[in-house]
Amino acid sequence: MSAVTVMTSKDEMKAVGAKPVSRDEGARLGFRLTLPAQILVLFISVFPLLMQLYISVTDWSPLSGTGWWNAWSMWNSFANYTDLAVDTRFWSALKRTAIVMIVCVPAEFLLGLALATLFADDFPGKRVFYSILLMPMMVVPAVAGYMFFMLFQSGGPVNDILSSLTGSPVTIAWLSDPTLALIAVMIADIWQWTPLMFLILLAGLVGVPEDQIKAATLLGANPWQRFVTIVLPKMKTIIIIALAIRVIENFKIFDTLYIMTGGGPGVATETISVYIYKLTTQDLIWGYVAAIALAILIVLSIVAVFAMKRMARAREVPA
Repeated sequence: MSAVTVMTSKDEMKAVGAKPVSRDEGARLGFRLTLPAQILVLFISVFPLLMQLYISVTDWSPLSGTGWWNAWSMWNSFANYTDLAVDTRFWSALKRTAIVMIVCVPAEFLLGLALATLFADDFPGKRVFYSILLMPMMVVPAVAGYMFFMLFQSGGPVNDILSSLTGSPVTIAWLSDPTLALIAVMIADIWQWTPLMFLILLAGLVGVPEDQIKAATLLGANPWQRFVTIVLPKMKTIIIIALAIRVIENFKIFDTLYIMTGGGPGVATETISVYIYKLTTQDLIWGYVAAIALAILIVLSIVAVFAMKRMARAREVPA
């Protein structure tokens, strides 16, 4: 039987006179190949931010008669930021945004966690109920806003249901009352985005090791003790992600609210996004709008960094 010589890849490269490519050379080649795409992504990300910063220190607007590139001629020495500090309408809008966020995010989290716990086990019709539960999240926010606008009319289904329950006619003007209008907006937001919280938390709940839960059961732990000592610590990272996503997204609430109330009655439901929209499209003071948007960007970036640090700590500390 003749011997067969098997050549390795290095031997083959030596046979043809080629030099092996080192890891550093491969990394440099990969960097050069992806450099155009990186430059494009950097431009798309950085240019709008720099332009926003540039416009925010001027009094430029589309009606000024000059292009944005000549906005430097309207330099106002950071007056937009000083105006922001004393703008009572801005702070009121920010306060209402915070109220919506403080109410909606915990409600969505608790409902989502309860539903995720329920759907972690198998039961008849689970797939059907699962599909139904996710439907609100798939509805376009503007459509959801119109739906709840119709529901909360004086002669709408909500008042009809209340009339049936109380036995007397109920004609509450939900969207004309400052307090009730804000409550109606929060109900719409909770209805639409609880499924997202449920979906994220369910993914974390399914990932909890069952052997630990079974061991705790054998040791006599009741369901509440298992949930608090095993399930929640294992889901810490997922919970932080879910809360961070909803805090940031809830801060930007616009579509549903604007369709339902337009920020009214008056400015009773005017959140920061609605306020910025009105300044942009009605007052056309784009320099001031850029300053507001930049301030909000900084606040949301701080929230994101805080969430990332908490996630890093959650990974380091064993559950």
